Amino acid sequence: MRLSARVDYALRAAAELAATASGPGRGRPVTADQIARAQEIPPKFLESILLQLRRGGIVHAQRGPEGGYWLARPAEEISLAEVIRVIDGPLAHVRGQRPEQLGYHGPARALQEVWIALRASEREILELVSVGDVAAGTLPARVTELAADPRAWI
Repeated sequence: MRLSARVDYALRAAAELAATASGPGRGRPVTADQIARAQEIPPKFLESILLQLRRGGIVHAQRGPEGGYWLARPAEEISLAEVIRVIDGPLAHVRGQRPEQLGYHGPARALQEVWIALRASEREILELVSVGDVAAGTLPARVTELAADPRAWI
């Protein structure tokens, strides 16, 4: 699986907002500069990502001296899959197409089922984990079990 820098930054920004929402000073908007500094994200790049997240219903924004960003819903209700879809579109494309739209022939026909199974596997994990789980560092047991396998790290 390959994730874009935009997705990586979006997930990190969402986790930062989740942590801020549950920590001291909760309820106050967080500026893009604060998020950028905390997560070492280029500020201009982050601004466009936050705009996408706002349009996608992940974050709310307020302008002005007391302005900033905050999660639109509780962090536990925002899955990683949702953030990824807002930033990059549907999960698991092959050459820019959804796996069910591909037409394989002969000995390669089974590849379509492989791509669909791969997408289902990705979706299972990415929908299971919430932004709140990431921010709290408490991942679901299935995720920690998979990550504990030394083969997962190579």
